[in-house]
Amino acid sequence: MFEDAPVNTGAVGWPDPDSAHFAVRRMQTKLHRWATEDPGRRFGDLFNLVYDPAFLVAAWERVSTNKGAKTAGIDKATAALIKTWVGVDAFLEQIRDSLKSGVFRPIEVRQVMIPKGNSGKFRKLGIPTVADRVVQASMKLVLEPIFEADFKPARMGSAPTAAHTTRSPRSTSSEPVDTTGFWSAPSKPASMKSITRL
Repeated sequence: MFEDAPVNTGAVGWPDPDSAHFAVRRMQTKLHRWATEDPGRRFGDLFNLVYDPAFLVAAWERVSTNKGAKTAGIDKATAALIKTWVGVDAFLEQIRDSLKSGVFRPIEVRQVMIPKGNSGKFRKLGIPTVADRVVQASMKLVLEPIFEADFKPARMGSAPTAAHTTRSPRSTSSEPVDTTGFWSAPSKPASMKSITRL
C-alpha cells in the first residue's frame, strides 16, 4: 500500500490555462465574499496565492497575450522568446521558486520616451521585464477582489471597466474629461482601508 503512494518531491504540476482560470476565479470569489462579509477582516496569508501555480499560469496568460507581450524589458526577453527558448513551465517554476524562497527582486524597468498625444511633448514609459509583469499580474489577481469590496459601486474609476468620460448634470451627452493625474492619485480613504486589511 505505502509503496504505491506518490512521493512529495516538491515538483509542481502546472495547470492548463482553462483550469488555472477557473481555479483563480473560484479563489477570487471567496476573497471578495470574505472581504464583503467582514469589512474588518485582515488577510494575513495572501502571499502564498501570489506564487500559487494557478495564479502564475493565469498571470502568464494575461501577460503573454496582451499588446505588450512583444515588448522586451531591460533583459531583452519577450513572451515569445521565453516560450521558445526557456519554456513556460520552467520560466514559471523559476519565478515561483524565487518568490517562495524570498529572493525575488524586481529588475529596473527599461525607460523609453513616448509621444504625449499631439502636443509634441514626450513622457517616460517604464517597461518591466516579463517576469516582473507576471508577478505584478499575479499580485493583481490576488489583491483586486479584496480592494473591489471596499469601493462603492458608484465610484467612477474603481472598477476595471470604468469609462474615462463623465456626464455633466446639465448635459445629456457624455463629455470627455481630462483625467491627467487622476489615476496616479487614488482615493485615499478607500485605498487606505483596503491596505490596512492586508
